[in-house]
Amino acid sequence: MRDQSSHSPPPEDVLEIGAPEQFAALANPLRQRLLFALGHRPATVSRLAAQLDAKKGNVAHHLKVLREAGLVHIAETRQVRGGTEQYYQRTARHMVVSEPQAAGTAAMLAAVAQELDRSPVEPHLTLRHLRLSPAKAKQLGETLAGLVDDAEEDGADGREDGGSEGGDEQPVHGALVVLYQQAPPTGTTAPGSTTPG
Repeated sequence: MRDQSSHSPPPEDVLEIGAPEQFAALANPLRQRLLFALGHRPATVSRLAAQLDAKKGNVAHHLKVLREAGLVHIAETRQVRGGTEQYYQRTARHMVVSEPQAAGTAAMLAAVAQELDRSPVEPHLTLRHLRLSPAKAKQLGETLAGLVDDAEEDGADGREDGGSEGGDEQPVHGALVVLYQQAPPTGTTAPGSTTPG
């Protein structure tokens, strides 16, 4: 029999990533998978270890790193026969990088590269250079973010009761959305700017 002993508030809608410890926490592929696994409902170390086919001690260590970075928290604790179970939850439903920093971005991209290498199917990876007005670039960024958000909502099964121990039946996909403006070559000026006379 389990007694519920504590509850935390539901996750925030958006968390802006900007602190060095947050970038460091996101630089590990397993920690990224843990964040994804915690995206729909809280889970214990044991459940996460089974879901991700990882050792419980390894999962506990990475959850501690995520917790210290403010990316997960203990949502609730429950008393069980053998002691106390802790249920971890993401602190926010969506995480966005507010001001990318070179070192942090490189670490996150390295973790994504490892995930691409582990993928059992051929990933879709495209790099394009587009000439866009500021208004078109903003519109494209919003459209890309909207596509990912819509796909996530369509993929959720709507179960709030914990469902089966094994999780959803569909394979997990990662989506990295990046839209950036290239820096002009050294010695040139950006369009619309003037050079001092």
